[in-house]
Amino acid sequence: RRCGLAAGRSYSGGGAYPSVSLTCPLPGVPKAVFAAAEGRERFETRVTVLENGLRVASQNKFGQFCTVGILVNSGSRHEAKYFSGISHFLEKLAFSSTAQFGSKDEILLTLEKHGGICDCQASRDTIMYAVSADARGLDTVVNLLADVTLQPRLSDEEIEMTRMAIRFELEDLNMRPDPEPLLTEMIHAAAFRDNTVGLNRFCPVENTDRIDREVLHSYLSSYYTPDRMVLAGVGIEHEHLVECARKYLLGVEPVWGSGQGRAVDRSVAQYTGGIVKVEKDMSDVSLGPTPIPELTHIMIGLESCSFLEDDFIPFAVLNMMMGGGGSFSAGGPGKGMFTRLYLNVLNRHHWMYNATSYHHSYEDTGLLCIHASADPKQVREMVEIITREFILMAGAVGEVELERAKTQLKSMLMMNLESRPVIFEDVGRQVLATNTRKLPHELCDLISQVKPSDIKRVVTKMLHKKPAVAALGDLTDLPTYEHIQAALSSKDGRLPRLYRLFR
Repeated sequence: RRCGLAAGRSYSGGGAYPSVSLTCPLPGVPKAVFAAAEGRERFETRVTVLENGLRVASQNKFGQFCTVGILVNSGSRHEAKYFSGISHFLEKLAFSSTAQFGSKDEILLTLEKHGGICDCQASRDTIMYAVSADARGLDTVVNLLADVTLQPRLSDEEIEMTRMAIRFELEDLNMRPDPEPLLTEMIHAAAFRDNTVGLNRFCPVENTDRIDREVLHSYLSSYYTPDRMVLAGVGIEHEHLVECARKYLLGVEPVWGSGQGRAVDRSVAQYTGGIVKVEKDMSDVSLGPTPIPELTHIMIGLESCSFLEDDFIPFAVLNMMMGGGGSFSAGGPGKGMFTRLYLNVLNRHHWMYNATSYHHSYEDTGLLCIHASADPKQVREMVEIITREFILMAGAVGEVELERAKTQLKSMLMMNLESRPVIFEDVGRQVLATNTRKLPHELCDLISQVKPSDIKRVVTKMLHKKPAVAALGDLTDLPTYEHIQAALSSKDGRLPRLYRLFR
């Protein structure tokens, strides 16, 4: 027996309004009033430039926690006049003892009071110090960040511990079953030989003993200057962040002094193309009950464009259209099973273990590449297949295929920007490069405007360049660089006939 409200309800299959469409409002029912979103302008990125040149950028976001950090226009690409590996050292030394904090533990205990965590990441063009914590602890967080970047102690003990950590990381890098980080280094070295983004992101073993406090201070005096920094925050009020920046980052004398360092390296990336090969026994990289079979890994790349150019968006759509992944990747269309590298490569050639497209983009250049892996005996055929995919990029682009890639790119963009740390990095990197930030809806509009002709135009321009090739594993059957280059310039992407006859 039903009581109360339930007794007055009519449980039916819609018989009460049999002739009313589901898309029309029900007769006699008051019109719904929905909560309106606040004005978009409240959530736009705000930027203030302090007297010393430091940029302060913030993005408002609902929530109790905030992510705040300092991004520095400094990375492995700036190490031409120094020992390679300084950025790698600085990444490992981050959040160690400073003028105010006696040890890393003291820093972590301070952050713990505000529910905070910290991290530092060094890339080819940026070093990023970040903290996520309760927004009420903003004053403490900015004070800590200022101390970590401008007042690090760099004690002998910390530097020695960093040397050991880097040596261990380099050993681990060479033993990993997934060689993607190693191949990324190799393809950059091949594409931009001995310049800018082609310089090694990891510290070479021979440099670990050469880098000391004096070398680090010399580098820091050149690159850790206010005009090369951005203090970015997400989830806090802009005025409060600017106030903290003035308090802790304005007029502060860094520990290495205010004297001028060496001239800042402003070299523009020079694309060279070329090949980097590493013969390596991959038969024992993954032992155990279900070992990964011995594979040879190939990565082929071509120069794309800078993220500051208009063609960056068509290249991003092209990369999404190529897609790909591992042959054992689970999922459906949402995971990119309709991308070209799945349809044309992995679905047709079951002996291939991986075919994935990557797009790396910097302030002055970019690199679109495909990573593929297979049994060493099938390397020649694998190279043929990948070069053919590059050639096919310049062919017809279906409307459905293009729309799917654009929708997937917009979806990925919006999903990533649900994360506060990702918004922080996006704000910081864009302001560091351009002093402004394109908002997600602006980027989505640009993605929507990409046409098949745009894809064909950027691919045609890309195919005129020499290829960059990285090869790792058993390379007995690897075609020569000249044959790969010839295949990329041919109509069908196949290796030259003479090469086939004389094998």
